[in-house]
Amino acid sequence: MLIDDFSSGDLCSALGTRWRAVTDGVMGGISEATLTTERFGSASCLRLRGAVRLENNGGFVQAALDLAPGGGELDASRFRGVRLVARGNGERYSVHLRSADCTRPWQSYRAHFTAGAEPRGVDLAFAEFEAHRLEAALDLARLRRIGLVAIGRAFSADLAVCRLELYR
Repeated sequence: MLIDDFSSGDLCSALGTRWRAVTDGVMGGISEATLTTERFGSASCLRLRGAVRLENNGGFVQAALDLAPGGGELDASRFRGVRLVARGNGERYSVHLRSADCTRPWQSYRAHFTAGAEPRGVDLAFAEFEAHRLEAALDLARLRRIGLVAIGRAFSADLAVCRLELYR
């Protein structure tokens, strides 16, 4: 199931919801981010760039997307995981999923990948996602949000994702 191939040229996903940049500023941090759509050769991509800073208990920048309009839920139980095509600056990035069980802003289910200079496909099986600061198992029938995240250490983030989907 296609989440986005970024062919619209704006921040509106194939699901009809909008991508937005989120930083640790929501919790007092001072990290900065920009979120744009850009072309790399023939591919349209979502590009997240920014400075991840640790001051004031900060430490993340994120491209976030609600998976259903109006904060609703997406049933992903028919799928095995998240597939993306990404390129970047050789750093480690994360995909965060939020379900209806994530009631606090810091709760999510997380899997990680490295984005090198050349675009490559990455498959992240749902079984690889680890709960962060919550006890509930990942409920695939009640997904609410997906995030592409640079987190946890001070560094310059530069991630371009050219396709994002759920795979069977």
